[in-house]
Amino acid sequence: MSKILVIAEHLHGKLNPATARAVSAASAVKPEAIDVLVLADQVDAVAAEAAKVDGVTRVLTVARVENAHPLAAVLAPQVAKAAQGYSHVFAPSTTFGKDLAPRVAALLGVAQVSDVMSVEGAHTFKRPIYAGNAIVTVEADAAHTVVATIRTASWSAAGNGSSPAPIEPLSIDVALPSHTRFVGLQQGSSDRPDLQSASKVVSGGRGVGSKENFDIIYTFADKIGAAVGASRAAVDAGYCPNEMQVGQTGKIIAPELYMAIGISGAIQHLTGIKDAGTIVAINKDAEAPIFEIADIGLVGDLFKILPELEASLG
Repeated sequence: MSKILVIAEHLHGKLNPATARAVSAASAVKPEAIDVLVLADQVDAVAAEAAKVDGVTRVLTVARVENAHPLAAVLAPQVAKAAQGYSHVFAPSTTFGKDLAPRVAALLGVAQVSDVMSVEGAHTFKRPIYAGNAIVTVEADAAHTVVATIRTASWSAAGNGSSPAPIEPLSIDVALPSHTRFVGLQQGSSDRPDLQSASKVVSGGRGVGSKENFDIIYTFADKIGAAVGASRAAVDAGYCPNEMQVGQTGKIIAPELYMAIGISGAIQHLTGIKDAGTIVAINKDAEAPIFEIADIGLVGDLFKILPELEASLG
């Protein structure tokens, strides 16, 4: 019978919603148990959040000063040790998970399964290849632990359960590497919703024309309480920072509403939004590829359409 260990992603004492999406994927395996592992220096707040996620059997915590910052080199030996007795180890396919999971797989001597989109069986999964242009079915060796990253855009977040799961401290005796140390964290700060977890996203592309013109995207997004994204073309042109990039080489997202403003719709961009609920496109080129996948398409000048939409919202 399967027993799954889900690695919790968190920052500043808050559980990342990607963890609940990984729990949803774990539930699809129909395992005997789903345990969530929290590694931090202060574990209480994160563990309490994780315990509320529906489907979680237990929350295991490892509180060590070395875990104050999520360094993959430091966390991986602890995860590999904690994984003993588990059939699967799941992590969200975020920057955190993509950094950590390969190290865990290497320490366990197994091949990693990346970007799990669906579960076909306890050891059979579907994942994208060729920038999302094809979906393949892969089968992991049932004789070894399955280490997988979960494509969070393909899974809804598990809700809160009726009662919290028990929280248990875990003592792990493992030597930690000293060659990697935390120096500092540089990240953009914004009052807008987080791009990867927002329910509404407004993105601008090359058609916006300039960094100064991108203000029209920010203004409209703030009006509807949306996160702001961008196409690779807009990022490469210097209109906005690269952490805003949506697409195969940026962030893969699945908001309820996605608005593509001045974005032509290159395949790499479409790969990043294909799981979005409703896609709205505004572009002056009626032949733009974005209209092939848009639920609602508006052909016209974005600098006229956006202010009109904003005015109609009151």
